[in-house]
Order: sequence, then C-alpha cells, then structure tokens
Amino acid sequence: MRTRAAALCAAAAVVAGALTAVPAQAGTGPAAVPKAAWKKCGTRDHPTLQCAAVRVPLDHANPSGRRITLALTRVPHTARAFQGPLLVNPGGPGGSGLALAGFVASALPRSVAARYDVVGFDPRGVGRSRPALNCVPGHFRPGRPDSVPATPALERANTDRARSFAAACGRKYADVLPYMDTVSAARDLDTVRQALGAPRISYFGYSYGTYLGAVYAKLYPRRVHRLVLDSIVDPTGVWYQDNLGQEYAFNDRHRALMAWIAAHDADYRLGRDPERIEARWYAMRAALARKPAGGKVGAAELEDTFTPGGYYNGYWPYLADAFAAYARRGVTGPLVEAYENFAAMDASGDNGYSVYTAVQCRDAGWPRGWNRWRADAWEVYAKAPLMAWNNTWYNAPCAFWPTAPLRRVNIANGKLPPALLLQATDDAATPYAGAVTVHGLLARSSLVVEQGGGNHGVTLSGNRCLDGYLAAYLTDGRLPHGTGTVDAVCAKSPDPKPLTSKAASARSRGSALHGLLGLRR
Repeated sequence: MRTRAAALCAAAAVVAGALTAVPAQAGTGPAAVPKAAWKKCGTRDHPTLQCAAVRVPLDHANPSGRRITLALTRVPHTARAFQGPLLVNPGGPGGSGLALAGFVASALPRSVAARYDVVGFDPRGVGRSRPALNCVPGHFRPGRPDSVPATPALERANTDRARSFAAACGRKYADVLPYMDTVSAARDLDTVRQALGAPRISYFGYSYGTYLGAVYAKLYPRRVHRLVLDSIVDPTGVWYQDNLGQEYAFNDRHRALMAWIAAHDADYRLGRDPERIEARWYAMRAALARKPAGGKVGAAELEDTFTPGGYYNGYWPYLADAFAAYARRGVTGPLVEAYENFAAMDASGDNGYSVYTAVQCRDAGWPRGWNRWRADAWEVYAKAPLMAWNNTWYNAPCAFWPTAPLRRVNIANGKLPPALLLQATDDAATPYAGAVTVHGLLARSSLVVEQGGGNHGVTLSGNRCLDGYLAAYLTDGRLPHGTGTVDAVCAKSPDPKPLTSKAASARSRGSALHGLLGLRR
C-alpha cells in the first residue's frame, strides 16, 4: 500500500458495495481438532519458548481431504488472570511469525504479557510450515535488468522474468496455489484456535497481518477477544490499487530521507538542499546502471537497498553513509554492505516472495492486459519515480498468474468486539487513508495515530504513548474514544541521529521489531 498519507481522510467514505461478503464455508468441519503438543524450544533470549505443529485442511471446503502443517511457537502465560492466546503476525504476506512471539512477549509490559499465551505462527506456505513455497530460487540474485524499461528490450526482459516466475509457480505448486489466499489463511487460524483449546483468541497483526486479522474477524467475529491492527492495509484496494498508492507514498518517504540528510550536512556533506541531494541520488542510480557496485548493486538492487528506509527510519543513517561514500568519493564498499544487510535475498526471502505472490495474485483480480500495467507505471513514474517500476515488476507475476482470482473481501463488521487500530500518518507501506477506512468499517473501533510518524509498525518500537494505549487495551479492553475521525494522537518518535553522533544507538527495540516484520506490506 502506498498512497500519499495526506491523501486523505476522504477515504473514510467507503462504498461497501464495491466489495463482496466472505464466502460461506462449504462442508462441515472435522469432529475434533487434536490439541497442539507443545515442546520446549527455548532460546537464550526467550527461555520459556515452546514449539508445536498443527495440521489444517489444504481446502477448508473439504476438511477430510489433504492436510498441510503450520508451525507454531508460544510463550506461555504466567498470571492467574489468564486471557487466552494472543496470536501475532508480522505481515507480508509471506512473513514468518515464529520469532515474533518471543519479541512481543518480551516487549509488552511484563504484567500484560503474563496474561496471555503469546503465539507466533508461520502461515500456510511460509517458513517451517509444510509445504513451504519456493517457486524460483535465486529470483532476486544480483544482475537483474534495470527496472525502468527505457528500451523495448528492457521491458521484454522484465516481463519475461515475471511471466517465467508465474509459470514456474504453476508447474511446481499446481495443487497448492488454488488454496493460497487470505480467506484460507484466516480459516487456518480458527483451526489453530481449536488446537489451542480456546473458545476465543486475541490477535495482534502488523501490516498485511491487519488484513488477515480483519478477515478472520469477519469470518468469526464471536471468536475474537481482542483485535489489534498496527499499520493498516486498505481493504478496498486489495491489491492492485493499493500497490499503485504505495508507490507515491514511498517516493514521499524517500524525499523525507533526502531532507534528513540535508539537515545533517555536517556529517554527510552532500549539501543542504534536499532537491539537489535527490538529484545526486538519481545520478548515483544512473552510474550504477552502467557499472554495478562490487559487480552486484545495479540500478534495481539500489532501489531494493533503499526500499527498507521507507519502512523504518532507523535504517537512514546506514543508507546515508553508503550514499555519501559513493557520491563523494566513489567508494562502493558501504553500498554493497547496505545491499547485503537490507536487500539481498536468501532462501527465506525466496520463500517469502513466493508466498507473497501466491496470496496476492489469488486474493483479488489484477489486470491481465500488460498495456494497463505499463500505462499506470509510467503515469506514476512521472510524479514518483523511486519505486514506480521496481514495485510494478515485483507484482508483475500477477498479470500472468496460473490460478483465477477470488473476489475482494468486505471486512465491514458490526458484530466484532471493540478493536484497537494504530497508524502513523506518514507511513508509506500502508498509508494513513487505509486506517481511516478500516476505522469506519469496524464498528466501535478506536484509532490511535502517531502524528507525523513515518515508520511502518509503530507499537513496541519505543513510542511510550502508543505502547501505553496497547497495554491498556490488552489488559482490560480500555480504549480511547474521541469525537472526530481519530480517537487519540501521539507525538512521533524522534528521528534517528547519524552514526557519528554520540546519541546514535547501536541497537534499538525498533530495529529488532523491523527485522521481524514482513516487507512490502
């Protein structure tokens, strides 16, 4: 998701008729779901962590058919005032949630975490769940074509990559792809609920995890105890329109980085004019398109490297150092290091991207005619060039996907208990307008805003105001209630300092969280 955050609270007026209701589940469920068998798998940081696996139907309309396996982790409750399981999800789609359980349990106030079994899970197709998808190992290895198709040959090369990826997925996972979608993943969560022996679950999702949680709540509103949605997907744009909007918002966030570099000219010496600094960044991009840094960071890889800075400003000092070293002295080492740290794909990244495409391409309709994609990408590029084409190619397999799409889900819900929504106003990945939309669709929900914040994933990353609202809600359901669109406002967390500053932190809770969140959503 990426529409300029300002753009607009006007999205609150949602036409529910543009969506469809969640389809009823066919067939009947199994007589009983076996209880999860937990085993110790503690780590130094999370010594009480436990692991388990739960079997779920591949096709929930055929519960007696083939089953697949979901991997789970749990930090057990310790308080007598037990409130049941709290399932946590980092987004994606395609993000692994196993490590998130330990993080959330340790980042919440001890008295709050003690009330819950904090449960992480790998959704279907992800990580340690089986089968785990990997359509084309090494699809993002360095040496990709320039993302901006300035010539017909470049456009052909990129469309061929997208088409071949979709075809490879279809050949390798023909039996699985028809069931890789958010509704199926939400039904999985209810099987997990049964395996946990819980009449209701609480749910805490970031990014795409907000959409998964909203769909679960639509399917099973009476089985929700608490619902926390942080950095909220606009469900009315799933997924093609949301991606177009994201491209504008990431461009704005990149310009915020340029302004931050200008404000710290004493450290980076790239000038005090953000526009001129941005011009130097694009000059760097052009030079790398001709001669990749270290033989691996070309134009497309440079965009990949700077994309995480649109999610989390804690990466800005590292990106700025790499940019300055190249722009001022032609030194490539820091740029290659930044690429390796923030953008290089390993097998888990290949898995995440495979699930991302499988779910998003199946969830809702995408244009099948390439002319529409081309026209939209060039239109965005004229105003917001940073990610217009990079993001287009990231999603382009959906133009050629081998399974037919489902219809978008109408998540409007008047049966759900009051939910807590949290959102930064300048979030690029899930822009502010989507949070306003969901606030209008979920009756009795409360929206807490980080005014001027631009990070994606705002709770449990150091903002005490936001974390206070989260803790109060998880403790006893307390929510703020305002008179306008927003129910409460928190000041944004401070911007980072350059690495040369004594105030710069080597490791923060924010960086720990953002290392766990699934990118692109």
